[in-house]
Amino acid sequence: MKYVIGVDLGTSSVKVILVDQKGTVLSTVSEDYPLIQPQPGYSEQNPEEWVEKTIVALKRLVDESGVVPDDIEGLSFSGQMHGLVLLDEHHQVIRNAILWNDTRTTPQCKKLDQQLGGKLLEITKNPALEGFTLPKILWVKENEPENLQKTSVFLLPKDYLRYRLTGAIHMDYSDAAGTLLLDVVNKSWSTDILRTFELPASICPPLVETADFVGTILAEIAERTGLSPATKVFAGGADNACGAIGAGILSEGTALCSIGTSGVFLSYENDKNKNFGGKVHLFNHGQRDSYYTMGVTLAAGYSLSWFKDTFADGQSFNELLEEAASSEIGANGLVFTPFLVGERTPYADAKIRATFTGIDSSHKKGDFTRAVMEGIVFSINESVGIFRNYGKTIDTVISIGGGAKSDLWLQIQADIFNAKVVKLQSEQGPGLGAAMIAAVGLEWFTGLKECADRFIQTGQVYEPKPENVQRYKEYYQVYKDIYPHTVAINHQLFDLRNKK
Repeated sequence: MKYVIGVDLGTSSVKVILVDQKGTVLSTVSEDYPLIQPQPGYSEQNPEEWVEKTIVALKRLVDESGVVPDDIEGLSFSGQMHGLVLLDEHHQVIRNAILWNDTRTTPQCKKLDQQLGGKLLEITKNPALEGFTLPKILWVKENEPENLQKTSVFLLPKDYLRYRLTGAIHMDYSDAAGTLLLDVVNKSWSTDILRTFELPASICPPLVETADFVGTILAEIAERTGLSPATKVFAGGADNACGAIGAGILSEGTALCSIGTSGVFLSYENDKNKNFGGKVHLFNHGQRDSYYTMGVTLAAGYSLSWFKDTFADGQSFNELLEEAASSEIGANGLVFTPFLVGERTPYADAKIRATFTGIDSSHKKGDFTRAVMEGIVFSINESVGIFRNYGKTIDTVISIGGGAKSDLWLQIQADIFNAKVVKLQSEQGPGLGAAMIAAVGLEWFTGLKECADRFIQTGQVYEPKPENVQRYKEYYQVYKDIYPHTVAINHQLFDLRNKK
């Protein structure tokens, strides 16, 4: 039997999975690494942490699986999007990576809008938002000009990791689409945008397809991990593109809800000229010459983790969810907005912050937990509403991530989305997508669809319950009213907190 490895470089940990030719996941290993948050709104990581923890994880995977290293034929990557890694002429890291959830770049986003206007949306298919890579480059240019002057090339997180494992520098289209520097339709770096902001084209890495072969494992890495130096490496993709691949979102009419640190609602799109007016994102898919549209909730699973760590540190997630199940639809009149770190879709507001609305003395911890779970899904449902308003049919949703680990949460999704929600039998998320990319790169299959037919099996289906759908529609309307009624107050508080 032959095997592939999927490496998923996430925000808080790296996960590696070993998959055989039948799509069976034989082993999984994860290693955590810290966030660096020097001040509010800042979110960074040391790229060396990614490399060292990935090497440790791969070594454990090889050792614990007992598989002969020569039978592991290839690996590929999924990675957290948008993070800025700057390398000097010797390809050494210049500063900590600035991550996707860093919100310091509001002034740079305003400058992008002022200088490019509608051209930015025309070229990149996306608006200027703090999470994207270009605003981070402009922040460095304005605040750390010496670091930009040293820069030979910029990379995204998984591309830096792949460089360290292979010695080759590339970026795939699905990840490049999240930089605000890619001409998404023409699949090339935008000379117009680079020229406007006086950025040298030389800092942009060579572009490749997601399943392109980019090299083999370096001898040093092979020695440290136990992998064969003949292990083939394929480019890989953005975590959302890989999540779509790993859930089989490879044709029109399929949709994905992923609740991880952030929350994503994603739908396949084959029309490169489809215009959503910047209300949701349009990115290149990991499947060649395909696209996907998505809306993002910045603090989805993170909201539940924050709640647990802050108010229920001694409890497990399972215990919390059991308490939430004792609450009712609408959490007994308690509504949570998950804006802990600002919001992406549909508000694109870095200053908005979370609220619990409707608290009274009768509320118990279970009500608060359920309100957090419902609030996350309400936020994601705003993206669903945008897709439906633009004529997309959303009747079946594949659910992955933390939100797919709870029957209660899956039923909440079905009722709020008013759609059939499907849980996968073995849900490995973007890591499986990365493994599938390697399998296709090795020509085990003719394409991702054939691979998906072999690797992905659906499990339990959750149907929307009409009486629940109606109740949630009423609470959802209340949820939507909270943002316009609290935005001014939240902005005032944000400015006061950050007043120098």
